[in-house]
Amino acid sequence: MELLNLTKLSINLLFSSLILLFSLLIWLKLAKRKTLNLPPSPPMLPLIGNIHQLGKLPHRSLRDLSRKYGSLLLLQLGYNPTVVVSSADIVREIVQNHDSVFSNRPRTTAIDILFYGAGDMAFAPNNKFWKQVRKISVVELFSHQSLHSFQFVRDEQVELLINKIRSACLKGESINMTDMLMFVSSNIVSRCILSHTTEEEDGCTKFGELAKMLSILFTSSCIGDMFPYLRWVDVLTGCIPSMKAVSAELDAFLDQVIQEHKVFETDHQVSNKKDFVSILMQLQKDGMYEMDLTQDNIKAILLDMFVAGSDNSTATKEWMMVELLKHPNAMKKVQEEVRNVVGNKLRVDAEDVSKMKYLKCVLKETLRLHPAGSLLLPRQTSSSVKLGGYDIPSDTTVLINAWAIQRDPKWWENPEDFIPERFENSSIDFKGQDFQLIPFGFGRRRCPGIPFAVAAIEYVMANLLYWFDWKLPAGEIAENLDMTELFGLTVTKKTPLHLLPLSHFSF
Repeated sequence: MELLNLTKLSINLLFSSLILLFSLLIWLKLAKRKTLNLPPSPPMLPLIGNIHQLGKLPHRSLRDLSRKYGSLLLLQLGYNPTVVVSSADIVREIVQNHDSVFSNRPRTTAIDILFYGAGDMAFAPNNKFWKQVRKISVVELFSHQSLHSFQFVRDEQVELLINKIRSACLKGESINMTDMLMFVSSNIVSRCILSHTTEEEDGCTKFGELAKMLSILFTSSCIGDMFPYLRWVDVLTGCIPSMKAVSAELDAFLDQVIQEHKVFETDHQVSNKKDFVSILMQLQKDGMYEMDLTQDNIKAILLDMFVAGSDNSTATKEWMMVELLKHPNAMKKVQEEVRNVVGNKLRVDAEDVSKMKYLKCVLKETLRLHPAGSLLLPRQTSSSVKLGGYDIPSDTTVLINAWAIQRDPKWWENPEDFIPERFENSSIDFKGQDFQLIPFGFGRRRCPGIPFAVAAIEYVMANLLYWFDWKLPAGEIAENLDMTELFGLTVTKKTPLHLLPLSHFSF
């Protein structure tokens, strides 16, 4: 009994000492900055700083803090100083004056384990390797030629989707629209990346499941990321072991896919319809770019493409459908446009979609209200800099609250309302040049896959709006649709969307 009491006393003394140590380290870190003109900060708690103020929906909590303390504010998240930007003017200043300083990414446990130590494009530091990978993405993977070459994938996967919905339609059944949209998004991306779909029975379903686990684990909070001296706790809680297990399975799967491609090409079974794996392997073989593109780099880049291409695309299409259901006049207007453009043809083609101006307005307004990455991927300053009249130290994490910027009444009339017409006579676009609309990021770190993502979203939505009319299941009212958000790698609708499809044409 005495031994047990001594053990408890030792543990209590250990934790008390750790708390005092961390508090002292943070105090010393803050004391060094007293001579600097730092952005305003909310009051902090000992040790944890401002972590408790993030809430379950950080983009909303941070918007509220910005309204009180300013559009450029400083938080202390554990050991990490973090600047939050909620102003289009500050974003403009970053791009025009300090883009290179704000072009690094902070390293986290998840990035190191799941993305091969930042050997990809999304999380690699702003160096020669990253510049070459980005160039590959723009020139080889997401070029106009590549976009056109993958249209056959969008055609076949959307046809499968439409046939699934037709089957439910003939039976008078409602569908889980969320699952349907995830199905088509994942399969389009998987076919373009691997030449497989996530719903085949040859092991690719496993890839889809693993990729979902990766997305979940990526947003898990590792204590060691906020308190570096407590990294060992993440081993005890299972956070690090879970990441390593999923990473090992994904790694084995991607190794198998790459090996299959090597065998395929060795047998001279070369296809004109190359996927991303084939393109990257050919670049690796040819050595066209001034970089050593390893197999781990290829796998990391493929994971970037899948996570960004499937989750973000699904969330955008779901929010788009929800907003149209809640605004029947907009739904009627966009369906009339789609059906007038397509006419009585047996299929919607890409050329038709390019003529659908109001559909593009609906997409822009959806991205404005519901950016999939409401808090754009964090950045980290590579040196000290002056921003908005304040001193920003080196190695400071920077969060850009796109959600708050895109609802700023300074730039948007009735910012909380869904009004696609606001874009009808406007030149504002989401390509990163108009800083009040940045769902895909901005500057040199903006998403290079914008054309790929937009083409898939517009094509899927045009088909859904052309072939079917949509109603909520009996007893549900559009005005009462649950709009509760779920924060993660993307901000999704918390409850799945169930709809009743009605055929507009006789099959």
